Amino acid sequence: MKVLLAVSLALGLTFGIIGVVHMNASATESQFTGSALPGGGIEVPHNQRFHLSTDQQWVSSQGHLSDLIRLQWTADRAKPAISWVDEAGKDKTAIVSHAKANDPNQEDHNHLSIETTMSPAGKNANQLFTRFEIPFDQDVAEIRTHSSNLNVVDGLLRMAGSDGVNRDVQFAKTSDGNVTSPRWTLRADGTNETGANAGSNFHIIRYSDAGEEIDTPFSINRKNGNVGIGSAEPTTKLDVDGDRIRIRQSAAPASSSAPGNVGEIAWDSNYVYVCVAPNKWKRTELSTW
Repeated sequence: MKVLLAVSLALGLTFGIIGVVHMNASATESQFTGSALPGGGIEVPHNQRFHLSTDQQWVSSQGHLSDLIRLQWTADRAKPAISWVDEAGKDKTAIVSHAKANDPNQEDHNHLSIETTMSPAGKNANQLFTRFEIPFDQDVAEIRTHSSNLNVVDGLLRMAGSDGVNRDVQFAKTSDGNVTSPRWTLRADGTNETGANAGSNFHIIRYSDAGEEIDTPFSINRKNGNVGIGSAEPTTKLDVDGDRIRIRQSAAPASSSAPGNVGEIAWDSNYVYVCVAPNKWKRTELSTW
Protein backbone atom coordinates (compact mmCIF):
# COMPACT_ATOMS: atom_id res chain seq x y z
CA MET A 1 0.00 0.00 0.00
CA LYS A 2 2.86 2.37 0.85
CA VAL A 3 4.53 1.74 -2.48
CA LEU A 4 1.31 2.10 -4.49
CA LEU A 5 0.49 5.38 -2.76
CA ALA A 6 3.98 6.76 -3.33
CA VAL A 7 3.92 5.75 -7.03
CA SER A 8 0.45 7.25 -7.55
CA LEU A 9 1.49 10.56 -6.02
CA ALA A 10 4.77 10.63 -7.96
CA LEU A 11 3.03 9.98 -11.27
CA GLY A 12 0.43 12.63 -10.56
CA LEU A 13 3.05 15.23 -9.75
CA THR A 14 5.47 14.26 -12.56
CA PHE A 15 3.02 14.10 -15.49
CA GLY A 16 0.51 16.69 -14.30
CA ILE A 17 -2.33 14.15 -14.18
CA ILE A 18 -4.71 13.21 -11.40
CA GLY A 19 -3.61 10.09 -9.52
CA VAL A 20 -6.13 7.34 -8.90
CA VAL A 21 -6.35 5.19 -5.76
CA HIS A 22 -8.91 2.85 -4.22
CA MET A 23 -10.17 4.51 -1.02
CA ASN A 24 -12.13 1.52 0.33
CA ALA A 25 -13.63 -1.74 -0.88
CA SER A 26 -17.14 -0.39 -1.45
CA ALA A 27 -16.23 2.96 -2.98
CA THR A 28 -15.66 3.64 -6.65
CA GLU A 29 -12.30 4.94 -7.78
CA SER A 30 -11.72 8.41 -6.35
CA GLN A 31 -9.41 11.10 -7.61
CA PHE A 32 -6.97 13.39 -5.84
CA THR A 33 -7.52 17.13 -6.37
CA GLY A 34 -5.50 20.22 -5.57
CA SER A 35 -5.95 21.52 -2.01
CA ALA A 36 -7.55 24.92 -1.55
CA LEU A 37 -5.83 25.46 1.81
CA PRO A 38 -2.95 27.97 2.13
CA GLY A 39 0.20 26.38 0.72
CA GLY A 40 -1.72 24.11 -1.62
CA GLY A 41 -1.00 20.38 -1.83
CA ILE A 42 -3.00 17.31 -2.78
CA GLU A 43 -6.48 16.77 -1.35
CA VAL A 44 -8.02 13.36 -0.71
CA PRO A 45 -11.71 13.20 -1.67
CA HIS A 46 -14.00 14.41 1.12
CA ASN A 47 -15.02 11.85 3.76
CA GLN A 48 -12.62 9.25 2.33
CA ARG A 49 -9.80 7.67 4.30
CA PHE A 50 -6.47 5.92 3.88
CA HIS A 51 -6.18 2.38 5.20
CA LEU A 52 -2.54 1.39 5.72
CA SER A 53 -1.50 -2.01 7.07
CA THR A 54 1.67 -4.06 7.36
CA ASP A 55 2.99 -7.45 8.42
CA GLN A 56 6.57 -6.16 8.77
CA GLN A 57 8.48 -5.75 12.04
CA TRP A 58 10.14 -2.65 13.42
CA VAL A 59 13.71 -3.92 12.93
CA SER A 60 16.53 -1.42 12.48
CA SER A 61 18.69 -3.72 10.33
CA GLN A 62 15.78 -4.15 7.90
CA GLY A 63 15.14 -0.42 7.60
CA HIS A 64 12.15 -0.25 9.96
CA LEU A 65 9.85 -1.65 7.28
CA SER A 66 6.67 -1.16 9.32
CA ASP A 67 6.86 2.66 9.14
CA LEU A 68 3.97 3.18 6.71
CA ILE A 69 4.21 6.98 6.87
CA ARG A 70 7.62 8.66 6.68
CA LEU A 71 8.09 12.44 6.89
CA GLN A 72 11.58 13.65 5.94
CA TRP A 73 13.28 17.01 6.14
CA THR A 74 15.62 17.66 3.22
CA ALA A 75 16.95 21.03 4.40
CA ASP A 76 18.43 21.69 7.83
CA ARG A 77 15.67 24.09 8.97
CA ALA A 78 12.70 22.30 7.40
CA LYS A 79 9.95 21.09 9.76
CA PRO A 80 7.81 18.16 8.59
CA ALA A 81 4.48 18.39 10.40
CA ILE A 82 1.02 16.90 10.74
CA SER A 83 -1.44 19.76 11.10
CA TRP A 84 -5.10 20.15 12.10
CA VAL A 85 -7.06 23.13 10.75
CA ASP A 86 -10.49 24.59 11.46
CA GLU A 87 -13.43 25.18 9.11
CA ALA A 88 -11.72 28.24 7.65
CA GLY A 89 -8.45 26.37 7.01
CA LYS A 90 -6.54 28.06 9.86
CA ASP A 91 -3.95 25.98 11.74
CA LYS A 92 -4.99 25.04 15.27
CA THR A 93 -2.80 22.09 16.27
CA ALA A 94 0.32 20.43 14.87
CA ILE A 95 2.77 17.64 15.61
CA VAL A 96 6.24 18.63 14.40
CA SER A 97 9.66 16.94 14.41
CA HIS A 98 12.78 18.85 13.40
CA ALA A 99 16.44 19.45 14.19
CA LYS A 100 17.26 23.13 13.59
CA ALA A 101 15.48 26.20 14.96
CA ASN A 102 14.06 28.85 12.64
CA ASP A 103 16.48 31.32 14.21
CA PRO A 104 20.08 30.36 13.30
CA ASN A 105 21.25 31.98 16.57
CA GLN A 106 19.32 29.48 18.67
CA GLU A 107 20.66 26.10 19.72
CA ASP A 108 19.48 23.06 17.79
CA HIS A 109 16.00 21.96 18.86
CA ASN A 110 16.25 18.25 18.02
CA HIS A 111 12.77 17.38 19.24
CA LEU A 112 9.28 16.21 18.48
CA SER A 113 6.75 18.80 19.61
CA ILE A 114 3.01 19.23 19.99
CA GLU A 115 1.94 22.77 19.17
CA THR A 116 -1.33 24.69 19.53
CA THR A 117 -2.32 28.24 18.67
CA MET A 118 -1.98 31.21 21.00
CA SER A 119 -4.96 33.23 22.25
CA PRO A 120 -6.84 35.07 19.45
CA ALA A 121 -6.70 38.26 21.55
CA GLY A 122 -3.06 37.92 22.66
CA LYS A 123 0.25 39.30 21.43
CA ASN A 124 0.86 36.38 19.04
CA ALA A 125 -2.72 35.75 18.04
CA ASN A 126 -3.40 32.39 16.35
CA GLN A 127 0.29 31.57 16.00
CA LEU A 128 1.32 27.97 16.66
CA PHE A 129 3.33 27.68 19.87
CA THR A 130 5.20 24.67 21.29
CA ARG A 131 3.37 23.28 24.34
CA PHE A 132 5.01 19.86 24.72
CA GLU A 133 8.27 18.48 23.39
CA ILE A 134 10.40 15.34 23.57
CA PRO A 135 14.05 15.73 22.44
CA PHE A 136 15.78 13.09 20.34
CA ASP A 137 19.46 12.08 19.93
CA GLN A 138 19.95 11.64 23.68
CA ASP A 139 19.91 8.62 25.95
CA VAL A 140 17.46 9.92 28.56
CA ALA A 141 13.96 10.94 27.48
CA GLU A 142 13.27 14.50 28.59
CA ILE A 143 9.72 15.81 28.43
CA ARG A 144 9.32 19.59 28.35
CA THR A 145 6.27 21.83 28.49
CA HIS A 146 6.01 25.56 27.77
CA SER A 147 3.51 28.08 29.20
CA SER A 148 1.53 25.14 30.53
CA ASN A 149 -0.55 24.00 33.47
CA LEU A 150 -0.56 20.34 34.45
CA ASN A 151 -3.84 19.11 35.94
CA VAL A 152 -4.38 15.59 37.27
CA VAL A 153 -8.09 15.04 37.91
CA ASP A 154 -9.20 12.05 39.99
CA GLY A 155 -5.79 10.45 39.48
CA LEU A 156 -2.24 10.20 40.72
CA LEU A 157 0.95 12.00 39.74
CA ARG A 158 3.74 9.52 40.54
CA MET A 159 7.55 9.82 40.54
CA ALA A 160 9.02 6.30 40.72
CA GLY A 161 12.53 4.88 40.68
CA SER A 162 14.64 1.89 41.63
CA ASP A 163 17.03 1.54 44.60
CA GLY A 164 19.92 3.96 44.44
CA VAL A 165 18.06 6.47 42.24
CA ASN A 166 16.93 9.89 43.47
CA ARG A 167 13.36 10.82 42.57
CA ASP A 168 13.29 14.60 42.15
CA VAL A 169 10.77 17.34 41.52
CA GLN A 170 12.80 20.44 40.77
CA PHE A 171 12.04 24.16 40.62
CA ALA A 172 14.43 26.09 38.37
CA LYS A 173 15.02 29.42 36.68
CA THR A 174 14.94 29.56 32.87
CA SER A 175 17.22 31.84 30.86
CA ASP A 176 17.73 32.43 27.13
CA GLY A 177 18.00 29.30 25.02
CA ASN A 178 15.89 27.24 27.44
CA VAL A 179 18.89 26.89 29.78
CA THR A 180 17.68 26.08 33.29
CA SER A 181 19.36 26.60 36.66
CA PRO A 182 17.91 24.76 39.69
CA ARG A 183 16.73 26.64 42.77
CA TRP A 184 14.88 24.02 44.87
CA THR A 185 14.46 20.24 44.69
CA LEU A 186 11.93 17.99 46.42
CA ARG A 187 13.62 14.60 46.64
CA ALA A 188 12.99 11.04 47.73
CA ASP A 189 16.64 10.07 47.94
CA GLY A 190 18.38 7.00 46.57
CA THR A 191 19.11 5.43 49.96
CA ASN A 192 18.55 1.70 49.46
CA GLU A 193 15.42 0.25 51.01
CA THR A 194 16.57 -2.50 53.37
CA GLY A 195 13.25 -3.35 55.02
CA ALA A 196 11.59 -2.05 58.20
CA ASN A 197 10.55 1.11 56.30
CA ALA A 198 14.17 2.24 55.85
CA GLY A 199 15.43 4.13 52.80
CA SER A 200 13.94 6.63 50.32
CA ASN A 201 14.19 9.54 52.75
CA PHE A 202 12.69 12.96 51.96
CA HIS A 203 14.77 16.09 51.37
CA ILE A 204 14.28 19.70 50.38
CA ILE A 205 17.49 20.93 48.71
CA ARG A 206 18.46 24.54 47.96
CA TYR A 207 20.82 25.87 45.27
CA SER A 208 22.97 28.92 44.63
CA ASP A 209 22.47 31.47 41.84
CA ALA A 210 24.92 29.39 39.79
CA GLY A 211 22.73 26.30 40.21
CA GLU A 212 25.11 24.58 42.65
CA GLU A 213 23.67 22.61 45.57
CA ILE A 214 24.11 24.47 48.88
CA ASP A 215 22.59 22.23 51.54
CA THR A 216 19.50 20.35 52.74
CA PRO A 217 17.53 22.77 54.94
CA PHE A 218 14.76 20.20 55.62
CA SER A 219 14.62 16.39 55.71
CA ILE A 220 12.47 13.54 57.05
CA ASN A 221 13.75 10.03 57.73
CA ARG A 222 11.14 7.54 56.46
CA LYS A 223 12.00 4.81 58.98
CA ASN A 224 11.55 6.79 62.19
CA GLY A 225 9.94 10.06 61.13
CA ASN A 226 12.83 12.14 62.47
CA VAL A 227 12.81 15.68 61.09
CA GLY A 228 16.02 17.52 60.32
CA ILE A 229 16.37 21.30 60.06
CA GLY A 230 19.68 21.93 58.32
CA SER A 231 20.50 18.22 58.66
CA ALA A 232 20.01 15.46 56.09
CA GLU A 233 20.44 12.74 58.75
CA PRO A 234 18.32 13.67 61.81
CA THR A 235 18.83 11.50 64.89
CA THR A 236 15.89 12.77 67.01
CA LYS A 237 12.28 13.70 66.29
CA LEU A 238 13.49 17.26 65.71
CA ASP A 239 17.18 17.67 64.94
CA VAL A 240 18.29 21.26 64.38
CA ASP A 241 21.77 21.81 62.95
CA GLY A 242 22.11 25.42 64.06
CA ASP A 243 23.11 27.50 67.07
CA ARG A 244 19.64 28.71 68.16
CA ILE A 245 15.88 28.17 67.99
CA ARG A 246 13.46 31.08 68.01
CA ILE A 247 9.96 31.22 69.49
CA ARG A 248 8.75 34.64 68.41
CA GLN A 249 5.73 35.14 70.68
CA SER A 250 5.92 35.31 74.46
CA ALA A 251 3.20 33.71 76.59
CA ALA A 252 2.92 32.93 80.30
CA PRO A 253 0.56 30.23 81.66
CA ALA A 254 -1.95 31.80 84.06
CA SER A 255 -0.93 29.34 86.77
CA SER A 256 0.95 26.10 87.29
CA SER A 257 -2.33 24.23 86.58
CA ALA A 258 -3.23 26.14 83.41
CA PRO A 259 -4.29 24.07 80.36
CA GLY A 260 -1.31 22.56 78.60
CA ASN A 261 0.08 19.49 76.85
CA VAL A 262 3.23 17.61 77.85
CA GLY A 263 6.30 19.16 76.28
CA GLU A 264 4.90 22.60 75.50
CA ILE A 265 7.36 25.42 76.10
CA ALA A 266 6.54 29.10 76.66
CA TRP A 267 8.41 32.16 77.84
CA ASP A 268 8.09 35.73 79.02
CA SER A 269 10.63 38.31 80.18
CA ASN A 270 11.08 36.61 83.58
CA TYR A 271 10.63 32.84 83.13
CA VAL A 272 10.77 29.85 80.81
CA TYR A 273 7.77 27.56 81.29
CA VAL A 274 7.60 23.81 80.51
CA CYS A 275 4.47 21.65 80.65
CA VAL A 276 5.64 18.43 82.37
CA ALA A 277 2.24 16.67 82.65
CA PRO A 278 -1.28 17.41 81.40
CA ASN A 279 -2.21 20.86 82.76
CA LYS A 280 0.90 20.96 84.98
CA TRP A 281 3.60 23.58 84.41
CA LYS A 282 7.01 24.26 85.91
CA ARG A 283 9.17 27.32 85.38
CA THR A 284 12.73 28.49 85.76
CA GLU A 285 13.75 32.08 86.39
CA LEU A 286 15.76 34.06 83.87
CA SER A 287 18.64 36.26 84.97
CA THR A 288 21.13 38.58 83.30
CA TRP A 289 24.92 38.16 83.31
